[in-house]
Amino acid sequence: QVQLVESGGGLVQAGGSLRLSCVASGSIFSINTMGWYRQAPGKQRELVATMTSGGSTNYADSAKGRFTISRDNARNTVYLQMNRMKPEDTADYYCNYNAVPVYGAVNYWGKGTLVTVSS
Repeated sequence: QVQLVESGGGLVQAGGSLRLSCVASGSIFSINTMGWYRQAPGKQRELVATMTSGGSTNYADSAKGRFTISRDNARNTVYLQMNRMKPEDTADYYCNYNAVPVYGAVNYWGKGTLVTVSS
C-alpha cells in the first residue's frame, strides 16, 4: 500500500502562483512515476504533469510553459509549481503514484487538494 498526501491548494488570483506538494509513504518502489492530475466540476480527470523517478517528464499542453513538475526522490515527494494561473486551472488536483513491481502494476491516488483561480 502507498499513501499520498497532497498540500498547497487554495485560492489565487489569475496570474498568480501556487505550489502543490505530495508526499508518498508506505511500500515505495524505487522505480516509479509520480504526477498530478486534475478534475474540474462536470469534467473528467485529466493529466497535468508526471515525472518518473529517473527524471523524465510529461506535460499536458495546457501546462506547458506555465507549470513545472519536480520531485525529491529521497523524500518521496513530488511538487507542482504553477505560474501564470488562469481561471480554467480551477479544479481538484490529485497526486498519483504508479509502479510496476514484479507482482504487477500498482496505481494509487491522493484525496486531492482544491485549487481555485479567481478572475
